[in-house]
Amino acid sequence: MKLGFIVNPMAGIGGRVALKGSDGEEIVAQALAKGAKPLAQERACEALKALADMPVEAIFTVAGDMGATVLNSLGIKNQAVFEPSIKTTSAVDTHQAVRQLCANGIDLLIFAGGDGTARDVLDALKECGEEERLPVIGIPAGCKIHSAVYAVSPTQAGELLVKLVQGQPLNMQAAEVMDLDEEAFRSGQLKASCYGYLQVPKDDARMQAVKQGRVNSDALTVQDIAADVVENMEDDCLYFMGAGSTTAAVMAELGLANTLLGVDVVLKCELLASDVDEKTLLSFLADRPAKIIVTAIGGQGHVFGRGNQQFSPKVIEKVGINNIVIIATNEKLHSLQGRPLLVDTGDVELDKKLCGLKQVITGFEQRTLYKIN
Repeated sequence: MKLGFIVNPMAGIGGRVALKGSDGEEIVAQALAKGAKPLAQERACEALKALADMPVEAIFTVAGDMGATVLNSLGIKNQAVFEPSIKTTSAVDTHQAVRQLCANGIDLLIFAGGDGTARDVLDALKECGEEERLPVIGIPAGCKIHSAVYAVSPTQAGELLVKLVQGQPLNMQAAEVMDLDEEAFRSGQLKASCYGYLQVPKDDARMQAVKQGRVNSDALTVQDIAADVVENMEDDCLYFMGAGSTTAAVMAELGLANTLLGVDVVLKCELLASDVDEKTLLSFLADRPAKIIVTAIGGQGHVFGRGNQQFSPKVIEKVGINNIVIIATNEKLHSLQGRPLLVDTGDVELDKKLCGLKQVITGFEQRTLYKIN
């Protein structure tokens, strides 16, 4: 089997610094100025280490941080078939790299990035006439990752790669690549549409579902959830309010302004800070205990790791696993069709600690036990 591998080195760099995306040179520059560190290569390493001792016919990649650096760090033999023109890579580099990989007759394309990277890959494969033939596996490394071409986590991307390299038969299916308006997203509006489709392995346990932009939840149920959360708030505790319409209902119950797609900080039913980043959350934790209020993404199930990277492993560990409050309507849980809730914090050991049966607030004084995987 011949594999192609490519990394968008700046994917996800805006997540922990609350920029809600990484598309465009200006956003990347802002993220770096705020002290953000690229994590895409680290997440790619987590996936590709599964291949370190596997007999792969050939791995074609891109020179430097777009691929070869990861493979070399793992001791995996590779051949760079494209070299980016400048250090800060762009969509043009992704297009050219994918075309070169296809020219070398690859059987599977592996890429690490986010929704923007998936769109670039799709465009390049269309130019090569390969979008309906060549299977892909996306390693999630972006901020939001609504597209269904990504594995649930880097670890599970690695598990899929092992299956394919070992020759285990896996059916293919067309999966959605989503087009998200990042400017609208930063202003609190979720505007997403299907950009096209790529072929991925059919594996409901390891490949994520497409995000549902809106689940038609009973408004009264959401209000009941909000009332329950507010009634149980403690005066000496900080509350880190995560993204989403269900958590927004809690803020509405408190009569506070809300950042729909960001993280806000509440103390004694008052708003302390809006749309904060990881650094700000850590600074608050120096003085007081805190709880994280978070909901699951409808249809997809992620609690951490999709659009809320401000809740970094450092923040979650400092808050404490027992101080995470998950809220969701039963309708949202049913939309998962029996699949578990998911976590992808960027720290595999922390993800393991977060797994198991958890209480989800699904109404006023109503709790549902649901599994996190």
